Amino acid sequence: MKYQRRSFLRLIICSSGALMLGGCMKKPGSAPSNVDYYTCTMHPSVRSQDPHGKCPICGMDLVPVMKRGSTPMPAQAGESNQHANEFTVPVERQQQIGVTYATVERKPLRRSIRAVGTVDYDMLRHWAFVARVDGYVQELFVTSPGQLVEKDQRLISIYSPDLLTTEREFVMLLRMRDEAFSKEAREMPESLSAAAKARLEQWNVTGEQIAELEKSRKPSEYLTLRSPFRGVVQEVPVHQGVNVKIGDHLVDVADLSSVWVWADFYENEWPMLQQGQKVVVTTKSYPGEKFDGKIALINPFVDEAKRTSKVRIDIPNLDFKLRPGMYANVELGVDMGEGLTIPVSAIMPTGERDIVFVDKGEGKLEPRSVQLGGKFGESYEVKNGLAEGERVVASANFLIDAEAKVQGALKDFEGPETTQAEDKQ
Repeated sequence: MKYQRRSFLRLIICSSGALMLGGCMKKPGSAPSNVDYYTCTMHPSVRSQDPHGKCPICGMDLVPVMKRGSTPMPAQAGESNQHANEFTVPVERQQQIGVTYATVERKPLRRSIRAVGTVDYDMLRHWAFVARVDGYVQELFVTSPGQLVEKDQRLISIYSPDLLTTEREFVMLLRMRDEAFSKEAREMPESLSAAAKARLEQWNVTGEQIAELEKSRKPSEYLTLRSPFRGVVQEVPVHQGVNVKIGDHLVDVADLSSVWVWADFYENEWPMLQQGQKVVVTTKSYPGEKFDGKIALINPFVDEAKRTSKVRIDIPNLDFKLRPGMYANVELGVDMGEGLTIPVSAIMPTGERDIVFVDKGEGKLEPRSVQLGGKFGESYEVKNGLAEGERVVASANFLIDAEAKVQGALKDFEGPETTQAEDKQ
């Protein structure tokens, strides 16, 4: 009996010891079954199985990373509930890493279009003198390209026997008209003198020169060509004493008080161009100086290689600063109405979608997919996904460092189809 009693006592002691040992072997803070591991939002390389652990680098609380295909953990007693898509980055930590925010605003949308062009002279303000009568170059009053000439300034004189003959005929007919005693007698010399006058006009004799001839009645064998406007000599291909025939090129003068800029615009920019639009032109020759112009012509023909079309811009150039052949930078602003906008830096592209992080207060951030419109300077237009007045993270790059936490928060956000596709992979 004593032996049996001792054996029974030993069995009770061993059983109690085993129970106590099993209790000691159990970890007080084991991870739930749906949690893969715990990590630091700022240092994803840190991994732990302790749900109450701290990051050994920065001291932040560790956050759970759920197992693939598992559901998020329910909130425990004393913990605040948050939407399944939300995740939390403490406000103090956001301040430490320099997180900034921006408000979704509705404002005018204005797009800037830039192009490169070349300055050219105004074809309507360019005059090429050609010989309209046979003769010889008597004297050059301008000697080289680039010479500035005023209106009515002498350019070149031509000796022409044909001119002398026509002027003598014109003077003789004027005298016959004046000496006629009757109206019938004046009709013929008037008709012939008008024909002689028209012939002189065709030979580049100006109206003032013809009026002077009518007054002085002194024919001349020299034809003097004068500049029709204030401009710059572009070319002088003849020399003094050379023989010229009808149609020979004598001298070119260009009025540079107004110039053209031919700029190339791509085909996706054509719908935003209109005649009369104001344009700002700049050049490297005059840094910081802007020249105002407007679109005068949009060429409908397309360069098949460059996929561009020429646009002509008219620019006042009273100081002659813009010169033919110069390169010019063209910029014009296009009003595109109004729309919701957010900074470009607020967008985190993921390849298939564009995500912004909406501030929900108290450090909570909600990832949200948005549909973007066009880019206007440093802002994007938002077509769908955000409401006016919401706050979004304007410096979202810090979330890349917290990749583990972002992916955990986005599991439900990505949807079951995406999760199943990932499981198959």
